[in-house]
Amino acid sequence: MPTDDLPETFHVTTDEQLRAVSNLTRHRIMAALRFEPATITQIAERVGLAKGSSSYHVRLLERAGLVKVVRTRKVRGVTERYYAMAARSVVLPDPGEGGPDVLMRHAVADLEASSADGERHVRMAHLRLTDEQFAELGARLEALADEYRKLSDPSLPDASLVFALFHPAPRDQTPDGAK
Repeated sequence: MPTDDLPETFHVTTDEQLRAVSNLTRHRIMAALRFEPATITQIAERVGLAKGSSSYHVRLLERAGLVKVVRTRKVRGVTERYYAMAARSVVLPDPGEGGPDVLMRHAVADLEASSADGERHVRMAHLRLTDEQFAELGARLEALADEYRKLSDPSLPDASLVFALFHPAPRDQTPDGAK
């Protein structure tokens, strides 16, 4: 089923939506629906859940507006529902200073769960950039991610790209500035 008519972004704005995306299982369900719609049974198989658990999590995501039914069909007298993401990407609110970054926590959990035998590219670089260089690098990373997302083929295995470009907190966090 084509997803050409999907909105580009879904902005998480309510507590219900934030609770829905903060759960790692629901994050993985959304990833399973990123490129193609699926039934509860298909979602359960892809994510490794029981059908009942899969149904519970999908209902929460649907109630929060993050996923939606895009097609139904009758199979042996039962209506089968196909779910898909409500938008191509989900934009989370800024967690605020010292707040947990849900996206990064999920990315680390997914990285830790991935096969150590598979090819991975993980790197951390410490940079010293002007404000203009910082903004340019952020824009280039986002454009590169968008470019490759458009090239994605649902028949190929998943690959995750996560990046964080930020100014770390100063190392001296003592109240009086003493070391």
